[in-house]
Amino acid sequence: MSSSRVIRGGAGDWADIEPARYRREEGGLARFRNVTRHTLLGAGPDGGEAGLGFELRYFEVAPGGYSSLERHAHGHAVVIVKGKGAVRLGEATEPVSALDVVYVAPHDVHRFSADAGEELGFLCVVDRARDRPVVVDEAAPASPGASGSGKPGAR
Repeated sequence: MSSSRVIRGGAGDWADIEPARYRREEGGLARFRNVTRHTLLGAGPDGGEAGLGFELRYFEVAPGGYSSLERHAHGHAVVIVKGKGAVRLGEATEPVSALDVVYVAPHDVHRFSADAGEELGFLCVVDRARDRPVVVDEAAPASPGASGSGKPGAR
């Protein structure tokens, strides 16, 4: 019996997929603002996609919101599907909009921001088994190897 399926979507919502907390606060501080996450495929061995070696996630950042400034040992691919905003990659910040593709290299500091007055929605593909991200202090250098790198373990 096949477990192939179609997950019907709408405006940032998918049937039977509840939005999840983006991240947990660290030390009582939230280093992100107004971000939701939907794990669409590959959420776990009982998620129905046991054959996938990756997760497909959708993030939505509300106007004025931003993801955590972080780095990790795994690379990932991002496709902007909604709105406009910016992505910080290392020391550089680039504008992004629908259909832009972003590659985040291993150990690069990065953050996605909805700084253009509208929601920013993007699909993110990561390995299912990966290291945990390390939140980076705003004042820390963005070069790889500075103030930490991802540690092994499932996220």
